[in-house]
Amino acid sequence: MRLIVAGGGTGGHLFPGLAVAREFLRRHEDARILFVGSRWGIESRVVPQTEFPLELLPIRGLKGRGLKGLVEGLYGIPLSLWRSRAIIRRFDPQCIIGLGGYASGPLLLAGVSRRIRCAVLEQNLRPGLTNRVLGRLVDRIFTSFRESVDYFPPDKVVLAGTPVRWRELPEVKREGERFHLLVFGGSAGARRINEAVLGALAHLGEAAAGFRVTHQTGRADEERVRRGYASLPCGAEVLPFIDRMDQAYAEADLVVCRAGASTLAELTLFGKPAVLVPYPYAAHDHQRLNALALEKAGAAAMIVERELTPAGLAETLRTLHGDGARRRAMGEAAARLGRGDAAERIVDECHALVPAWSRRGPAGGGSPRSAAKGAAGP
Repeated sequence: MRLIVAGGGTGGHLFPGLAVAREFLRRHEDARILFVGSRWGIESRVVPQTEFPLELLPIRGLKGRGLKGLVEGLYGIPLSLWRSRAIIRRFDPQCIIGLGGYASGPLLLAGVSRRIRCAVLEQNLRPGLTNRVLGRLVDRIFTSFRESVDYFPPDKVVLAGTPVRWRELPEVKREGERFHLLVFGGSAGARRINEAVLGALAHLGEAAAGFRVTHQTGRADEERVRRGYASLPCGAEVLPFIDRMDQAYAEADLVVCRAGASTLAELTLFGKPAVLVPYPYAAHDHQRLNALALEKAGAAAMIVERELTPAGLAETLRTLHGDGARRRAMGEAAARLGRGDAAERIVDECHALVPAWSRRGPAGGGSPRSAAKGAAGP
């Protein structure tokens, strides 16, 4: 079997694609899987460290880059379409899965034009324009929220959930009795969260000594945040990027983070209570809508960025630190929303699209089960 996985840009787009690709490999040891992305996306750093080959397109985002960036971005579109056609001719895929992000568009358009089976992953409650347009052209749309169905042709939609990178968390040793706080603002970090957490821990004074913090800062803020912790009484591990995120989740008593769909899928699968700070400039305000769904379910507390202050965050941390019963209730509510079989459901549907794959069946014998189209959840 031959599969192209296209797109990325952020971890929220890329990591579900890696989960799906590994499920294909689990079933088909001889599968040929190629990732295609942008040289400016996270995929250019992460995929080369995996078992999958990567090809890069000269395409990048258009938003917020000024006139010069707009011209460069528009120039990269036809070049990327031409290169996408060349990649498809050479690799000859039987299926293309688009992950979202600007690098997925050229591959999917080139694939549709050659009548290759194509699908997209849409992790957010409200899809962006690119996926809404592509959704009318591709064969399947895999969504994480029931509400997303309204934006696509309903006969193409499979409510599968968001694929996550791990099936379970590792066993970890607790270091003393300190309360473990995990902080991250996405794969590139988030300065507002970095500043607010440092300010909140300073606001807690000596009470912060009861905290141990693992803090993913992004590369731009690493040294500044590291200096900030030097004056605080809490223990802290400051990292620009957390490679072993599964271990970080396993150790965490509470998570402070953004509300991207992949992050929420991980929080719910592993039943982790969280304080969510949605990225305010996300397309169509989808992070706030994602976070609101968890808050309504009792699985998280939400603080919108315009209301994020050191004093307010300190009070939230103080309350949750001192209320183990509430944290447990939040974790249990999160776990009720979690889905651990999204990658399997997506692979099942791709087998249905490409019957030649299904005849071989999954590793261990038998034929893959058809994905249930009535499933839902983040």
